[in-house]
Amino acid sequence: MYEKTFPNKRFKHTLEFLKKHISSNETILDLGVENPFSKIMKSEGFAVKNTTGEDLDTDQTVLSNEKQDVVTAFEIFEHLLNPFTILKEIKSDKLFISIPMRLWFSPAYRSKTDMWDRHYHEFEDWQLDWLLEKTGWKIIDREKWTNPVKKFGIRPLLRKFTNRYYIVYAEKIK
Repeated sequence: MYEKTFPNKRFKHTLEFLKKHISSNETILDLGVENPFSKIMKSEGFAVKNTTGEDLDTDQTVLSNEKQDVVTAFEIFEHLLNPFTILKEIKSDKLFISIPMRLWFSPAYRSKTDMWDRHYHEFEDWQLDWLLEKTGWKIIDREKWTNPVKKFGIRPLLRKFTNRYYIVYAEKIK
């Protein structure tokens, strides 16, 4: 997936946000298979366990069987058909989610070669906030940032000042 580009800005921002809210002695269940960012978290001293590639839309047993201190879902919710059920099944009390935001000037992403690399949801910030509220989570902190590209054109110009990523730290309402 990252053969030609590596999202250094996104990874740096995500790591800083994570470190701002939790310590490295808290255990993490990272939704999705091991990836470059989960390796970065491990190299920073976090105890990270990834899911194993199961289809989380139809099989949430890992969420029922695992009670880590924190669940992370970085760049995964846009690929899921049913994030509501997943959010309801999480047993941990702390949650971090990052998503690419829906851009009015760009269609939803869809890989023609990899059926897992498609966006079913491209959220606006308020939609993710509402989903979290409806599933019993309280947002503690949130940030947005842009993702400029080194290309010429209208869309690259818009990417310089239009927020592309949204990250949320939430805690389960008790």
